[in-house]
Amino acid sequence: MPTRPPPASPASGRGGARRDLISGPIAGTLLLFALPTLGSNVLQSLNGSINAIWVGRFLGEAALAATSNANIIMFLMFGAVFGFGMAATILVGQAFGRDDEDAARRAFGSAVGLVMGGAVLIAILGWILAPQILTLLATPGDAMALALTYLRVIFLGLPAMMLLILVMMALRGAGDSTTPLWFMGLSVLFDSGLNPLLIAGIGPFPRMGIAGSATSTLVGNFVAVIGLVWFIYARDLPLRLRGREWRYLIPDPALIRTILTKGLPMGTQMIVMSTAGLTMVGLVNREGVETVAAYGVTQQVWTYIQMPALAIGAAVSAMAAQNIGAGRWDRVGRITRSGVLTNLALTGAMVALITLFDRPVLGIFLTGDSPALPIAEHVSLVASWGFILFGVTMVLFSTVRANGAVMAPLGILFVALYPVRIGFAYALLPSWGADALWWSFPLGSAATMVMAIFYYRFGKWREIHLAPRLEEAECEERSHADAEPAGMFKPTG
Repeated sequence: MPTRPPPASPASGRGGARRDLISGPIAGTLLLFALPTLGSNVLQSLNGSINAIWVGRFLGEAALAATSNANIIMFLMFGAVFGFGMAATILVGQAFGRDDEDAARRAFGSAVGLVMGGAVLIAILGWILAPQILTLLATPGDAMALALTYLRVIFLGLPAMMLLILVMMALRGAGDSTTPLWFMGLSVLFDSGLNPLLIAGIGPFPRMGIAGSATSTLVGNFVAVIGLVWFIYARDLPLRLRGREWRYLIPDPALIRTILTKGLPMGTQMIVMSTAGLTMVGLVNREGVETVAAYGVTQQVWTYIQMPALAIGAAVSAMAAQNIGAGRWDRVGRITRSGVLTNLALTGAMVALITLFDRPVLGIFLTGDSPALPIAEHVSLVASWGFILFGVTMVLFSTVRANGAVMAPLGILFVALYPVRIGFAYALLPSWGADALWWSFPLGSAATMVMAIFYYRFGKWREIHLAPRLEEAECEERSHADAEPAGMFKPTG
C-alpha cells in the first residue's frame, strides 16, 4: 500500500488535546489515548448506578422498574446514534489522516445535520407515542404512570444527549480523547448531583419525584453539550464550523449515503446484542429467583470488566482510521497487534482480580449469607474469562471498521450470538442445567474471535474505499483557492 509522511504538526497547535496518531511510538500512544476513553466509560456507568440508587431509595421499586423500562427504549435510540457516530468518526479520522480538515468538517457537519434532524423528530414522536411504546413493552401497571412521566422528560433531552455523544465520538476520531472525558465528567456531576435534589425537593429545588431524575439527566446533557461546543470554539479546535462552513450542516448526499450504509449495520449490532441479551434473560428467569439475582449481580461486574476492551477498541479505531487515511498501512497491522496485546494485559488483569477477589466484589451487591452469592461466584468463574476473547474481537473489529468494513462484523456477531451462544444454551439446558447458560458466554466469545481472526487475515476489508474523495482536478483547484475551500465530494469506485 502507498505511504506518505505525516503532516508536521497534526495538532495544529490548537487546543493541545489532539494526539499525533500517524507517527511515533504505537503502544504508548494507544494506551494514553485509551485511558481517557476508559475514564469516560467508567463515569457513565457510575452515573447510571448512582442514579439508580437515588431513585430506589427515594421512590421505591416501582420507580426503579419505570426507569428500567424507559432505559431499554433509550438504549435502542443510542444504538442508532452509535452506528452513525462511528461512521462519522471513521470519516473524520481518515480525513485527518489525509491532513484534510475541510473533509473532516464536511463529514462532521453532515453527521450532525442527519442525527439532529432525526433526534428532533424522534423526540416529538416519542413524546406523543410514549404510552403506546410502554404498553408494547408490557410495562407493569403500577409502574406505568411513573415510566410515562420519566420517558417523556427523557425524550425532551434526547437531541442534547445525541449531539453530546456524536461530538465526543468525532473528537476521538480527530485524535482527542481527553476533552470528551472532561465534559462527560461535567454531565455526570450535574446529573448525579441534581438527582436527589430534584427528586426529593431538597433546599430551594422543587419536589419533582421521578420527573426530577429525568430532569437532572436532561440538565446534565444540556450543560455538557453547551460547554463542549463553547470549548471547541474557544480553543478553535479543527471540527468547528465558521462562515460558509455552516452549510456543511445541510447533509451532503454522498456523505449521507456513506454514513447510512456504514452506520446502520453498526447500529444493528447493538440491536442484535440487545435481543440476544433479552433472550438470555428469559432463559435465566426459568432458573429461579436466586439464579436471576446472581446473574444480575454478575452483569454489574461484567460491565466494568469489559470497559478496557471497549476503550482499547475505540483507540484502535481512531488510530487505524487516521493511518488508513494517511496511507500508512505499515502501521495499521502494528496498531492492531498493540491493541490485542494491551487488551490481553488490561482485560486479563481485570479478570484475574475479579477471580481472586470474587466474594468481596460480589458481596458489594449481596449480603454474605445470600443464597445467590455462591451462584454468582460460580457464574463469574465459568464465564468472566471470555471477556479476554471479547477484547481481541473488539480490536480486530475496530481495525476493519476503520476502513468501512461493517457487514462482516455484523454477520459474525449474529452467528456467534444466535446459532452458537443461544443455540448451545437451548440445546444443553435440559442436561446441563444453568451451566449451559454460563458456558455459552465464553463459547460465543471464542466463536466470535475465531471468525474475526479469519476475516482480519483473509477478508477483503483492505480493499474497501470508505470516504468520498475529491477528484484530482478539484484537488488542484482547491490548492489554488484561498477563500473557497474544496470542491464537491464524489464517491470512489
